[in-house]
Amino acid sequence: MALFLYRLMTNMVLCVLIFGSVNAQLSTNFYSSSCPKVLSTVKSTVQSAISKEKRMGASLLRLHFHDCFVNLQGCDGSILLDDTSNFTGEKNANPNRNSARGFDVIDNIKSAVENVCPGVVSCADILAIAARDSVVILGGPTWNVKLGRRDAKTASQSAANTNIPAPTSSLSQLTSSFSAVGLSSNDLVALSGAHTIGQARCTIFRARIYNETNIDTSFASTRQSSCPGTSGSGDNNLAPLDLQTPTAFDNNYFKNLVQKKGLLHSDQQLYNGGSTNSIVSGYSTNPSSFSSDFASAIIKMGDISPLTGSNGEIRKNCRMTN
Repeated sequence: MALFLYRLMTNMVLCVLIFGSVNAQLSTNFYSSSCPKVLSTVKSTVQSAISKEKRMGASLLRLHFHDCFVNLQGCDGSILLDDTSNFTGEKNANPNRNSARGFDVIDNIKSAVENVCPGVVSCADILAIAARDSVVILGGPTWNVKLGRRDAKTASQSAANTNIPAPTSSLSQLTSSFSAVGLSSNDLVALSGAHTIGQARCTIFRARIYNETNIDTSFASTRQSSCPGTSGSGDNNLAPLDLQTPTAFDNNYFKNLVQKKGLLHSDQQLYNGGSTNSIVSGYSTNPSSFSSDFASAIIKMGDISPLTGSNGEIRKNCRMTN
């Protein structure tokens, strides 16, 4: 028995060392010598894109989330790879098709970064920095982005279909999806607060506004005015995820949930008599708590399965492998 416990503890320590060494290679000053202008270069390009279209901030944030959440691959820039005749990427996975956007902005950022330090900064890191800058520009919290990720040479449409949480998810499904990548229920609620910005298509929320009962009736009527009940009619009509301040990163998303004004089924699941009700309530009255928890949670999300060292590559073009 003692020998068994010794071996068990040895294996646990070994696992900690292995996984710890991977994450330890990410650091906030990774490019301080090799590309000291990377942060200012990314920020200026993101600022330019958001000044042209405020929705773009939410789109860039979402790209980082959908990149990181493909289980076992993590934050590796795989979402940016285009399909080819002999390669199927993640852009046409169900959560991304006709939905993920901002790829041209990432191209512009990559081009600007390549001009100041060619072949140094990964597309995966560009996504992480652009997500932070988008949140800050729209009035949200800041955080020090851990860097040093490398880009994947492959992608998985099936993993994207399976692992990125769907807007039809129940609370238990959401909790399981986040738990599978090492994120807690608190992280789930905090990161869901990203829906304080951005928009959704009618086809995504139609069933909620016409069929569900845990919804404010006046809110449902408002949304129905621009989202016909018949499938195929107005499917791509957009509505803000946060009715109050759709282009400001604040805690109104949580106030909406308390009032049963969550646009997506998965949003309202966070405040529907379940285990996360108290977290939503807390964030609805304490914006600073939400801000700090969001920053902590997105840093944790950025640590999911990074490629570091000699793994992967530094893409020259974010849309294709070298």
